[in-house]
Amino acid sequence: MEPRRPPKNPPPTREPFASVADAGYERRDNLENDVARRRLSADVSRVGDGDHAAFRRVYEQTSRKLFGICVRILPDRAAAEDALQDIYVSVWKHAARFDATRASPITWLCTIARNHAIDLRRSAQRRSEHAEKIHPIVAADPPPTADAVLLEAESERDALACLDELKENQRTAIRQAFLEGLTYQELADRSAVPLGTMKSWIRRGLIEMRRCLADG
Repeated sequence: MEPRRPPKNPPPTREPFASVADAGYERRDNLENDVARRRLSADVSRVGDGDHAAFRRVYEQTSRKLFGICVRILPDRAAAEDALQDIYVSVWKHAARFDATRASPITWLCTIARNHAIDLRRSAQRRSEHAEKIHPIVAADPPPTADAVLLEAESERDALACLDELKENQRTAIRQAFLEGLTYQELADRSAVPLGTMKSWIRRGLIEMRRCLADG
């Protein structure tokens, strides 16, 4: 008896189906993210018109993330909680300035939170050190910032994806500058490299991020 021949058209395996399903889930996730971003953007715009209900929704959707930023930058939880309240007061006052064509709402809110937390951290440092010693340091060594690059990103996910493509030294320096508000000198000391080297790493890293975001 001859061995049974395999069918000409074998049934498909599960892997292609899984790939199609995964692609479907990814498209659905992207769609849900787009819908959520549009809703948040609309609510931030309504806050600019004095809409209290929209302000409550913005707080409920974003306060956990903004609080996380404050906790990373400020020395203790109490300071982070106080900062969060100030941040949302600022959001209420300045929401009319939000421009959805320039930045996603969460990027805009995170920038406000980060800048306020860094300002508080630096104010505390100045109070704890002698005025004549700290003043020239602050003036000569401003903190590096990725705010302009983040505002060019359509979403925080785009910015993080481009950040992940950088060299490790550039990626680490920019993350520490953005999340912890460290100055160039503090970053150079932490990495044990000359100040000029650190400035070069960050400058080149931000240039590469801007190119990445422009390429989409």
